Amino acid sequence: MHPGLRSWRDEVAATLVRLLAYLGGIAALSILAANLFGAPEVIAAGEPAPRPDWIEVERPHPAFALSIPEAADAASGYAIRRHPAGGGRKDILSLGQAQGTGPYLWVEIYRPGRETEKFGEAATELAARAGDLGPADAVRSDEPVDSKFGPLTVVKFTTARETGRSCLGFVRAFDDPRLQISGWFCQAGENFVERSTLTCALDRLTLLAAGSDPKVGVLFAQAELARNFCGHRSTLLAPTPKHRALWTAIDRKLRGRAEP
Repeated sequence: MHPGLRSWRDEVAATLVRLLAYLGGIAALSILAANLFGAPEVIAAGEPAPRPDWIEVERPHPAFALSIPEAADAASGYAIRRHPAGGGRKDILSLGQAQGTGPYLWVEIYRPGRETEKFGEAATELAARAGDLGPADAVRSDEPVDSKFGPLTVVKFTTARETGRSCLGFVRAFDDPRLQISGWFCQAGENFVERSTLTCALDRLTLLAAGSDPKVGVLFAQAELARNFCGHRSTLLAPTPKHRALWTAIDRKLRGRAEP
């Protein structure tokens, strides 16, 4: 064999030996470092964390209003929740405190998207939403109540958290537009809010903006034509009359004060 070829072969072999020794040294140092400092956790690539069913809008622009002058001093809230996958929307209005001693009115206007094909039964719908109140008994059905939105399916339940409350729940669903109005009116004690008081409260629920769904505007316009103004039919005499037991009188009863 030519001496040049033999020299080249010897150099390649030597280089391979040095490379293997170098790689072996790196592997040994890696094992030593892992033993000294602990091996880093390996996070397997998997499915992304599931998104919540409903996402609350940070700066909600109200589409509905619940004007009750008697409750001007009560805490009020407005929230909008969106379904990230289906596109549904829930507008939630509240007056009073969920765990307080005064009256508490909670109204949800639900405009579903692709996340649901149909609304559930009234008792099931309200039981699913009333969890934060801590229902002490089963939601039980009562006789329907007439309102400007048509007949309301009504249920009753009591709560046990802090001050016991008696709550009158309600549900009204529409097919065109697909929309559901639901909620409850609670007061402390064993007596439920009067049915006429519930009707009067929902008499004050109005639309501010229909957005991209004109059918919602038509629905609320028709509801205004059926409005009885808490027992006063004339819009000229009493466009927003006070109802003696709508809010202030209930609160005064709870405080042990006589009605005016």
